[in-house]
Amino acid sequence: MAMCPSSTPEETVNRRGRLLAAIGLVALTLLTPLAAPAIDDTLRVGIFPRRHPELTRELFQPMAEHLAAALGRPVEVETTADFASFWQNVERRRYDLVHFNQYHYVRSHTEHGYRVILRNEEFGHADISAAIVVRKDSGIEKLDDLRGKKIVFGGGRTAMLAYIAATHLLNEAGLKQGDYFEQFALTPPKACIAAFYRQAAAAGAGNYVLDLPKVKDEVDVGEMEYLATGMPLAHLPWAVKADMDDDTARSIQQILIALKHTDAGRAVLKQARLTALVAATDRDYDRHREIIRAVLGERY
Repeated sequence: MAMCPSSTPEETVNRRGRLLAAIGLVALTLLTPLAAPAIDDTLRVGIFPRRHPELTRELFQPMAEHLAAALGRPVEVETTADFASFWQNVERRRYDLVHFNQYHYVRSHTEHGYRVILRNEEFGHADISAAIVVRKDSGIEKLDDLRGKKIVFGGGRTAMLAYIAATHLLNEAGLKQGDYFEQFALTPPKACIAAFYRQAAAAGAGNYVLDLPKVKDEVDVGEMEYLATGMPLAHLPWAVKADMDDDTARSIQQILIALKHTDAGRAVLKQARLTALVAATDRDYDRHREIIRAVLGERY
């Protein structure tokens, strides 16, 4: 029987070398950690749909860029076309920093842990009041004259000033739901414009609505007046999500408060149609909670 030729010493050494190399490669693969997925460090700033989405992004983009430079991380402005979609994002805790109305804040604080750090200053005021607006020639001289008449409210039933606080103002004057006819406009400016064109006897809005460019550009505000205004309430809030660390929240607060102290910062504020951002605490919104409870029966 034929015998297989034996391997030469050189072949044996080569096979042994290849085997050791293969073993080493496997060991190296096992010992090398898998590459960690990239961490998204983007700070998402949610702005409620007070205005058209494109205009909202245009107004707040300079603020986002200023924050990004100061924090050393990407900052993106996000908004939605409607309140329902915006609120879904709040419930999902998508936004790290969120700007919304006072009703949104107290509800999100209770249900999702958002913490207020700032509030708007507009036209030099960090407070705002509900208002009932009428035409000067309407013949309406007091709130009770609205009994049996149509009132258009801006923004829907979750609009803090234009509906909830305005309804509270009517209630305190003795007018209950059913004593007048409710109608809704998309925004407080549109409600005011509807009242100007006599589509309703009065509009529910805020006490600076007649100063807004949207209103002044479309109607003669000299023909309109505030029939009644409510007590001053803390302005629109800015809040951070529950799991944001205190140092980051404090940094954001300080960066945005400081905008009013420099020419560049004031330009950012002007673009956002603000005169300043001021510090805010949860206690600033206790009066809003009382009004919400009285009008809607909701406890936050």
